[in-house]
Amino acid sequence: MDRFKMIFQYFQSNSESVMNGICGLLALASVKIYSSLEFNCPCLPSYNMIYGMGIMFVPPIALFLCGLIVNRQSVIMIDEWQRPTGRRKKDLAIVRYMCTSVLTRAMVAPVVWILTTLLDGKCFVCAFSGSVDPDKFPGFANNTSPDMQFLLYKVPCKEDVMIRNNTSRKAVSRYLKCWSQALGWSILLCLIVLVFLARSLKPCFDQTAFLQTRYWSNYIDIEQKIFDETCCEHARDFAHKCILHFFQSMHNEMKVACFTKKTEEDEEDHLHGITDQEHVNKLLKSWYQSKPPLSVNHPTQRQHVKGKSNGCCFENHSDKQTDV
Repeated sequence: MDRFKMIFQYFQSNSESVMNGICGLLALASVKIYSSLEFNCPCLPSYNMIYGMGIMFVPPIALFLCGLIVNRQSVIMIDEWQRPTGRRKKDLAIVRYMCTSVLTRAMVAPVVWILTTLLDGKCFVCAFSGSVDPDKFPGFANNTSPDMQFLLYKVPCKEDVMIRNNTSRKAVSRYLKCWSQALGWSILLCLIVLVFLARSLKPCFDQTAFLQTRYWSNYIDIEQKIFDETCCEHARDFAHKCILHFFQSMHNEMKVACFTKKTEEDEEDHLHGITDQEHVNKLLKSWYQSKPPLSVNHPTQRQHVKGKSNGCCFENHSDKQTDV
């Protein structure tokens, strides 16, 4: 149990690991979405290419944007790029490092989608069935019929009455699937080689500069996280003081109007003299219609209340009031 707790705390404190996990989940989601997708090629000359290429490349764009959205370093990178120099010098190496990290993570799910579609082959067959050379297939060779090209576009629709009895339909489909899978495996091999070269050549570069860049990139990420947490704590404390000041101000107004009788014990009363439904309703209405200003320091209001308190039954206690 302690081991799982340590792992959970590690992922909570390590933003990079969290982003890697989210990108991995997006990649798995892309495979799941494709496997559950109902693929129906239109089998029409004007739409096959659009539909096939759309299925292959439009969802990766959406997945890429999702990868950028869920990656909190995207916002931090943009802020770091656009912020004024001020008293902190901007290091372009850090921005480049963060940009590379963001783009690399965001590209995982789109690449997985494209590789999945290529290895499956359905999109490729739909997009390029009308582009094959008919002379390579006995069922279409030496066919001068004007409907021959239209039949090639019907290859992905194996249940179509015009093509299902054609002996070369399966041959065209297998031919295009082979090309699709060869392209998919080639892309995968190139990616593996690139990763291998990046890992192998990494010691050849200046590791000191890399470590410094990575350190300050993590620092900016953690600094932003601590700033957000501090802002939340500050906002909570500020709201608490504003609300207390609001209730205290309402109490002062009721003191001036002599609505309640002040006693020493009432100073510590959290109800502040609001003890019946009418006062509560007035208070809620006032909160809804005119909330207190976003300021916890109103010295003029205190002086105004003290000035009006002269002659009231609570004059002796006016000096005991303090600002929130």
